[in-house]
Amino acid sequence: MHELSICQALVAQVEGIARDRTGRVTAVHVSIGPLSGVEARLLADAYPLAAAGTAAESSRLEIETAPVRVRCRTCDAEGDAAPNRLLCAACGDWRTDLISGDEMLLLRVTLETDDPAPRKSTLEDANV
Repeated sequence: MHELSICQALVAQVEGIARDRTGRVTAVHVSIGPLSGVEARLLADAYPLAAAGTAAESSRLEIETAPVRVRCRTCDAEGDAAPNRLLCAACGDWRTDLISGDEMLLLRVTLETDDPAPRKSTLEDANV
């Protein structure tokens, strides 16, 4: 189960963020593309094990599914595609380039601090 090692790398990244901002992690938000090779269910199962004893212990892992998007080499259109059918939505051609859907991204880390005002740390599009 390589999802455990992925979770360990994710938690290491999250711990660095929590350390820099001095807070307790309450939620970690990730986006997983269907072509990334990461199983969301297995990742969710492995997360509590990887987070145990860290700043992310007892935090929630929120998983979003990223769409598969392609760009057509023939008509230059961009659009969503099925993971097992990377055809152009505009003209139906099979000569397409993958734009997204094969990545796993750390989207956001929510921290709780001792400050009276809630503080949220956000990372945009950090590859894990």
